[in-house]
Amino acid sequence: MTDRILLRTEQLSRSFGSLLAVDRVDVAVREGELRSIIGPNGAGKTTFFRLISGEMAPTAGRIWLRGRDVTGLPQHAISRLGVAKSYQITNIFPHLTVFENVRVAAQGPARAFDFWSRAAALPGPRERAEELLATMGLAAKAGLLAAHLSHGEKRHLELAIALAADPALLLLDEPTAGMSPEETDETMRLIKRLAAGRTIVLVEHKMKLVMNVSDRITVLHQGQVLADGTPGEIRANELVQRTYLGAKA
Repeated sequence: MTDRILLRTEQLSRSFGSLLAVDRVDVAVREGELRSIIGPNGAGKTTFFRLISGEMAPTAGRIWLRGRDVTGLPQHAISRLGVAKSYQITNIFPHLTVFENVRVAAQGPARAFDFWSRAAALPGPRERAEELLATMGLAAKAGLLAAHLSHGEKRHLELAIALAADPALLLLDEPTAGMSPEETDETMRLIKRLAAGRTIVLVEHKMKLVMNVSDRITVLHQGQVLADGTPGEIRANELVQRTYLGAKA
């Protein structure tokens, strides 16, 4: 982790009529940091994620990526600047093979338009897909249709797809949603390994899941930043204990 700020929000806000879902949120994420955004349901976590990924424009405030003001840029433009995101609901191509899912994702940034070469024969995307499937423990299932994977394996495949373009910033929206306890533990260990040398922002509502993997944690409550600090600081924060943890860490 460096001291350079990769992602910064200033007074970021989003309202839906009279409901202020995100209320003047200031967050600064350093390069190489794993930052967790936590809070109970309705805290504004998903809306905040949709704002920084370009899925939704803010009502007020600014978003900076590597010092560039990207406020209001659409999602495809944010993606081209090196931001990738996984979703709460698994987002894969079920009727393509596991390998093809990742190879197609790796192919996008790898080459200019080439109407004469077979896409499957391009060495760069193929090698990248093989590398990522090995990292995710899916190499043995590369030839299966993605629809035949277990729920946990589909989530890991989605991680591979998000990483295929080697993003500068990886956004993970509740990556363990719907998983069994065993799958959840495996996925959190995988995320911790992926965080080596990579900047990750992780949205989660389960405090215990992020305590052992995060460099810093931001707690949202009713759309506002309730607390921000290291896992130890968040665990010891009395306001967090009262309003979010119910006095339990």
